[in-house]
Amino acid sequence: MADNEERKTKKTKNRPSCLGYPVSIFFIVVNEFCERFSYYGMKAVLVLYFKYFIGWDNDLSTTIYHTFVALCYLTPILGAIIADSWLGKFKTIVYLSIVYTIGQVIMAISAIHDITDTDKDGTPDNMTFHTAMSMLGLILIALGTGGIKPCVAAFGGDQFEEHQEKQRSTFFSIFYLSINAGSLLSTLITPILRAQECGIYSKQSCFPLAFGVPAALMVVALIVFIAGHGMYIMESPKGNILLQVMNCIGFAVSNRFNHRGKQYPKREHWMDWAEEKYDKLLIAQVKMVLKVLFLYIPLPMFWALFDQQGSRWTLQATTMDGNFGAFIIQPDQMQIVNPILIVIMVPIMDSVVYPLIKKCGLNFTPLRRMTVGMVLAALAFVAAALLQIQIDQTVPNFPSNSQTQVKFLNLEETSVPVIVEGQEPFVVPGFDSSNDYMTLDKMVVMVSAGGRNATAFFVRGKRQTVLMNANGILRMLNDITEKPNQGMNAIRFVNGFRSPLNFSIKSDHLGSITYLQASDYLIVTHGKANFSIVNQEGQTCHYILQLGFGSSYTVLIPSNFTFGESCTENIKAIEDIEPNGIHMAWQIIQYFLITCGEVVFSVTGLDFSYSQAPSNMKSVLQAGWLLTVAVGNIIVLIVAEAGSLPDQWAEYVLFACLLVAVSIIFAVMAYFYTYIDPAEIEAKFMELKPEDEKKKGLEMMTKDNLAYVNNEINSMDVKQTKI
Repeated sequence: MADNEERKTKKTKNRPSCLGYPVSIFFIVVNEFCERFSYYGMKAVLVLYFKYFIGWDNDLSTTIYHTFVALCYLTPILGAIIADSWLGKFKTIVYLSIVYTIGQVIMAISAIHDITDTDKDGTPDNMTFHTAMSMLGLILIALGTGGIKPCVAAFGGDQFEEHQEKQRSTFFSIFYLSINAGSLLSTLITPILRAQECGIYSKQSCFPLAFGVPAALMVVALIVFIAGHGMYIMESPKGNILLQVMNCIGFAVSNRFNHRGKQYPKREHWMDWAEEKYDKLLIAQVKMVLKVLFLYIPLPMFWALFDQQGSRWTLQATTMDGNFGAFIIQPDQMQIVNPILIVIMVPIMDSVVYPLIKKCGLNFTPLRRMTVGMVLAALAFVAAALLQIQIDQTVPNFPSNSQTQVKFLNLEETSVPVIVEGQEPFVVPGFDSSNDYMTLDKMVVMVSAGGRNATAFFVRGKRQTVLMNANGILRMLNDITEKPNQGMNAIRFVNGFRSPLNFSIKSDHLGSITYLQASDYLIVTHGKANFSIVNQEGQTCHYILQLGFGSSYTVLIPSNFTFGESCTENIKAIEDIEPNGIHMAWQIIQYFLITCGEVVFSVTGLDFSYSQAPSNMKSVLQAGWLLTVAVGNIIVLIVAEAGSLPDQWAEYVLFACLLVAVSIIFAVMAYFYTYIDPAEIEAKFMELKPEDEKKKGLEMMTKDNLAYVNNEINSMDVKQTKI
């Protein structure tokens, strides 16, 4: 060990420094910024990629999303074991970053629809290829990001010498800032990139760009990290404390099982059965860790709710109005509210709320704070449920498979009376439609329009528009039966002008539409849509339609339409599906509640955990903490796939109720918990040791494990700690 320290000292003497800091840490900070940008940028648009590109429904999209997140929080244990027991931190980061980069590149390639679009119609012809590629990419990303998670910050801490405690502390603050900056910028930028249109044969949402930029940042992260190779302090693997703890627990269990007879005397604690093989200090430390890990059992339920910001809440935002006046917010951009509120709430809680509670004489212990955090997260889902109820009231009731929905469009200038078998008579105004769709259970009905009777044949599960005039029914059109995706708008034209017309917007042309014909639907973004209407003589009329989010219109060109300055006066836009009526700003309430819950739950939970654990077992607690996040995401995917709740608001209420129940259980567990001082317990055991072992043990606790104390606290993902 002395030889190793001598080599390390010689190496550090000639290392370049800047303002008292080793230059090597700047490579690590830049690497972390790029990696966090890559991860959160990809993750921000992932659930919409599943829904809109792959074509999965909300439940399957949610399931795969949370399966991926769960993997990302299971693999850190593997990464820590590889780094500490085999490769060392540097090689582990490099090798797994290569895996990570390959995964990001594969994700970007999987989103290029032109690869398999052989007929050039804008739809991939081999969706199996795209699905398989994306699943492979996500597995590699999960291995990479999870594997390097426990290594990077600890590796940064290794670059400092013992006399650089102040610089080490400042480094972790800068390191945290780089994580925060990467996640904030990526959550803001990648949804904007996704909202762009790109493609060779057809223009669609630019998922390749949204995944490609994070992939490029991961390439930069890898290159920057390798570039600092010659300046790093790289310590040899020293063995993984997590494996020691697991082996100690395993031996205690097996030894107890082998001595389960009555002839064997009972021991005070079941871990005492490991005394035949393991040191009493290690056993005492494991007992302290297990005491904290026992409190972790209810915690996954909090993460089950928290991580739905990127899935269910993002999907909820797709059914809302994102117009914020001077700018438009994409559904996946709403996730940025959480990190922004974190920056605001953490200092407010530490400087205002907690001191105020203390002045009021309330004993707001860490475990009580965590209980309050759970309740706040449950309230956030109650708010989400109430918002979902309001959204559901604005969503059209589309026909079931046994019904049809019909509306009538009058191509005449004069009103036309209509009688539908089994319905109340009504009148359709000139150049207009009936007020709303009527739902019919019979597919063959008698219809009287303008006094002329006819038998109408409708289609089950469809919405149809009946074109008519005073002479009766002319023809029927099939309407869309779902709201347009991604907040887009579906627009079609009906030509009642008795002369062929051409319709276009920007580069999209519908071709020539003859009399009584309807165009295909054009998918148009929100804002002012400027349509061009051109006749066979080349005369042009520009028609502007102000569009919201998620609407559908049938634009009627009436028989009295004329070209000229007033050409748009007689054009009638008929709303088939109303735009999203609930503003995205209402989601801020639930984001505020869950962010407050995160601050008092996650930050307090880590602080409590580290204060109650031995100094050399911080990594064991981090592994347990990350495991609760993984289990929480597994709970979501189970509910999403196995749940049979018909309404989304009911699922939100279910999660809220589950978390309230779990918080009650946790409060009871916290009530019976006794706070300890690990350092005091460790010191007592050290007093019983021979002088040479005591010196060696103290050296271990004050030096080798200093990195665990500082580094492991900071190596936790910022989206979970925000400290």
